[in-house]
Amino acid sequence: MESIQATKQRFGIIGNDAKLNRAIEKAIQVAPTDISVLVTGESGVGKESIPKIIHQLSHRKHGKYIAVNCGAIPEGTIDSELFGHEKGAFTGATQTRSGYFEVADGGTIFLDEVGELPLTTQVRLLRVLENGEFIKVGSSQTQKTNVRIVAATNVNMFDAIKKDKFREDLYYRLSTVEIHLPPLRERKEDIHLLFRKFASDFALKYKMPTIKLTDEAIALLLKFRWNGNVRQLRNVAEQISVLEQTRTISAATLNGYLPNQVSNLPAIVSNTKSESDFSNEREILYKVLFDMKSDLNDLKKLTMELMKSGNAKDVQKQNEGLIQKIYGDEDEDEATIEDLEVLSIGEKSNDNFESQVEPQDKYHFAEEIEEEETLSLHDKELELIKKSLERHDGKRKLAAAELGISERTLYRKIKQFDL
Repeated sequence: MESIQATKQRFGIIGNDAKLNRAIEKAIQVAPTDISVLVTGESGVGKESIPKIIHQLSHRKHGKYIAVNCGAIPEGTIDSELFGHEKGAFTGATQTRSGYFEVADGGTIFLDEVGELPLTTQVRLLRVLENGEFIKVGSSQTQKTNVRIVAATNVNMFDAIKKDKFREDLYYRLSTVEIHLPPLRERKEDIHLLFRKFASDFALKYKMPTIKLTDEAIALLLKFRWNGNVRQLRNVAEQISVLEQTRTISAATLNGYLPNQVSNLPAIVSNTKSESDFSNEREILYKVLFDMKSDLNDLKKLTMELMKSGNAKDVQKQNEGLIQKIYGDEDEDEATIEDLEVLSIGEKSNDNFESQVEPQDKYHFAEEIEEEETLSLHDKELELIKKSLERHDGKRKLAAAELGISERTLYRKIKQFDL
């Protein structure tokens, strides 16, 4: 069995971190078998190196090695890319095409970003893993293939399964052996080593002296979080190598190439609501209900004053603050007391009846009406609006004029009552 150090030299892997060494050791151990492997880790940690190690150290090393970026292939064509298609299977399919699983027969397929596969493609892939069978798009004939599948993802697979974005059975088929590559921030001792290797490579590539970091710059390099991992470190080394005339890089110069990052302090996030959260929601609900009760009492008071006085303009003038509270900021010509459709009861429907009531009995009668109307105000409004609309053949402008309200208010009421 090839040693870890020899494997790292052969495949250009830099670093002495224990977690990295363990990942390479697992790749060496699993390579001679045909077990499916799932490589996990953040974007930029170098997951693509593990499938190459597995393929080159396996008995399939003389077969084809195909790397497929599942996230880069459109959903509508990924089945055709992986499994092939027959001529005429879809628009543009002018000839029969072999897919990657057919081409790589006897070799290895690396499915990068496997978490991005559509659910329909996941079903097809599961069948390949279970019995090595697949069907081309537009065909009914089952074909056999003998491929080793190594997949990689930076997605939290358990979250994807919980959200129904990835099949649980496929996950367990792919992850017979799972190899995790640690992020660069957990490999502190490797960061400067990698930077020096990248700086040397770019000096050779661009034919210029190699850049070097001061002690302060090295401390800053190790302190930085490197969310983009090895890929981000490589890009920074290349930028500095090309752009800086001075080949000794200070901390201030290096800091100019490092993006500002928000604090990554740990935070506790709960997916369930605590008892205090529900208590706060109850308090808010009680306050809303109390405010609604207060508004309803104000509305009753305003209605009573209107029925007693019989003069809408005087009532509007005396209760401007109350009207504003109830109706808010509507247009001045429409936010009037006329929005109380009960006005049509006080001034229109009951004009003839009130003329027959003695003045001393009038207010007593209004009090009795007020008690009944508060219980059936909705029904009265609905009844009056229906009658007025029927009388004017559905013409809102004439109906609004008869009811003593604005056309806009009538329209709102029609919508409210679903007339």
